[in-house]
Amino acid sequence: MHRKELSYYVTHFFTKYLGNEAGLSINTVKSYRDAFILFFKYLKESGICKISKLKMDTLNADNISGFLDWLESSRGCSISTRNQRLAALKAFCGYVARESPEENSLCQDILKIRIKKTSQKPVEYLNKDAVEYLLKMPDSHSTLGLRDLAMIVLMYESGCRVQELIDLRLGDIAFRSPNTVTLTGKGNKARIIPISANAAAIVKAYLKSANICDMAHPIFANRYGKPLSRSGVSYVLDKYGRVARRKMPELYPSKLHPHILRHSKAMHLLENGVNLIYIRDFLGHSSVTTTEIYARCNPELKRKYIEQAGNLITETVEEYSESEKEALVAWLRKNI
Repeated sequence: MHRKELSYYVTHFFTKYLGNEAGLSINTVKSYRDAFILFFKYLKESGICKISKLKMDTLNADNISGFLDWLESSRGCSISTRNQRLAALKAFCGYVARESPEENSLCQDILKIRIKKTSQKPVEYLNKDAVEYLLKMPDSHSTLGLRDLAMIVLMYESGCRVQELIDLRLGDIAFRSPNTVTLTGKGNKARIIPISANAAAIVKAYLKSANICDMAHPIFANRYGKPLSRSGVSYVLDKYGRVARRKMPELYPSKLHPHILRHSKAMHLLENGVNLIYIRDFLGHSSVTTTEIYARCNPELKRKYIEQAGNLITETVEEYSESEKEALVAWLRKNI
């Protein structure tokens, strides 16, 4: 049986599988693309193989391990970035193994490579006073100021990702009771999020001021009518963050990034006693495990977890089965 070359699998992986079958977002596809560009660059610079000479055997565990070390040592990449590049190559190997079982052995060696552990950074978020003060920064008497205010309000109220905000069109917002915004997240999965009457009023005022009435028009656009870029959104938020920080330095970190509003909303929901399962659905997480990071970063929430766990332990603890005891201990380890 004729063995297919690496270039064949790479081509089909990007042109057919990722966008069509896997349904991954454009940003994830771009991240995977960058991983391969860097891998090929490593092979060339290390003298292992020219791009024109790529063979399936070039994709082996030794070369992948060398590539990951090169990312850190030569390019100064973080451990998180290193792990993202590895995830892209593993996704590719999983695809190849399914398409061509004869390549399974080669792919399994790469799939066994472990991610590099890194210390988990605490979740950065703003308290409610900081969010409230930040909303006072934009000039609500100008169209540009209204746009920026509406953007910050929606990022916080909906807990949306930056790309979800950029992709918003007028038709995605329903002004009725309750007011809602439809967000399209990773894997093109849509979720409907309620927003307050105050937030809806701010958005409506901006849309009226900007004369946006086409249902397909991007809600947050630049002066040319094109959707704001990710860097554009980051710039706007940090601009107002700098102003707020000068006046109330104790409330803000050194730099505001869009995800901090998403984190803030999740933490405020959790502090108000909202169930993690609801917060998972609200944020569009695929697993509640991802959402649990918010429950582990607040000392007060940790105390509540301990109290909840304590209520499970009675004087008749011997009545628990061994499996129940093990489950309780596992729960405590995971959440405390």
